Amino acid sequence: MNLLAFDTSTDTLSIAVQRADATWEHSGPGGAQASATLLPAIRALLAEAGLSFDTLDAVVFGRGPGSFTGLRTTCSVAQGLAFGAGVPVLPIDTLLAVAEAARHAHGCTRVVAVLDARMDEVYTAPFEFQADGTWRGGDDFGLCAPQSVAVPPGYTVAGNARAAYGERLAPDAPHVFALPTALALLHLAPARIAAGGAQPASEALPLYVRDKVAQTTAERLAARQAAAAALPPILSAP
Repeated sequence: MNLLAFDTSTDTLSIAVQRADATWEHSGPGGAQASATLLPAIRALLAEAGLSFDTLDAVVFGRGPGSFTGLRTTCSVAQGLAFGAGVPVLPIDTLLAVAEAARHAHGCTRVVAVLDARMDEVYTAPFEFQADGTWRGGDDFGLCAPQSVAVPPGYTVAGNARAAYGERLAPDAPHVFALPTALALLHLAPARIAAGGAQPASEALPLYVRDKVAQTTAERLAARQAAAAALPPILSAP
């Protein structure tokens, strides 16, 4: 199959193209830069692979959880490209892609995927690789403080949160660094397509575990202001 995959849910932009059995990859800075660099990088990588948008079979993307701005960028680009090319989209959870990246790079088959959610929290979900080549788990993503992540015996913590939280995150468990790379998305794509996961372009929608980060920040500010207003007034000296 001819597939385009990309993810901008973290601080790393990841793109991959598959043409039959060959793959091409690109990575670069994510975050705020991704909205400006994603499309040019996609075009360049497709040209390198000798493909055009109208030769694609599907557009694969990491739907979240992850950076609020990054997910909006990914979904809008995936939707626009799929509409233009007349092909379906294939949304894949970013934590599942982390588990697959850890399996591919480190051989992990029991994984607690953890991504830094900022605000002193992490996104997390456990996964187990099955004999049929698919993953089980990820039905209920968690959002919690790093010290609250539970790791069952025999599982490895995979993700990018260890650098931010150190020993607060599962200090007694083994850790590997892994990101939801576009190559991991390509590895997951065939089974997801076979299971009917391809959807119309209009369904290129983000998965927000924490809804509206900007609103959450505003709510915290409002709470501080309300608390300050509730304090008794300072008495003036006579």
